Amino acid sequence: MQITLDIPDQYISTQNQSQISQQIKLYAALLMFQSGQLSRGAACEFAEMTIYDFLNACKQYNISLIQSSAQSIEDDVLRFEQRYRIDAHLSIN
Repeated sequence: MQITLDIPDQYISTQNQSQISQQIKLYAALLMFQSGQLSRGAACEFAEMTIYDFLNACKQYNISLIQSSAQSIEDDVLRFEQRYRIDAHLSIN
C-alpha cells in the first residue's frame, strides 16, 4: 500500500525523500507498538528494521518494551502467588 503525504517544506530539513519516508514509518511503528496495535515483530516489519534497531529506537524514544498495564502485572503476581500456595500446600500433604 502506498500513502501520499503533503508535508510543508519548512518541516523538512536536509533529509531526502527516502530518509523522511523511513523516519515516518519508524514513528508510526513506534506509536502503534506503544499503543498495542502492533507486536514487536510486526512493528519491525512495518518499519523495515531489524529487531535490534527497533529496540534501540524504543530505548531512544523511551518506549517500554513491556506492553502490560500495572493491573495486568498485579493480576499475574496474584495468580502466581495463589498457585504457589496451592502447589506448596499439596506437596506438604
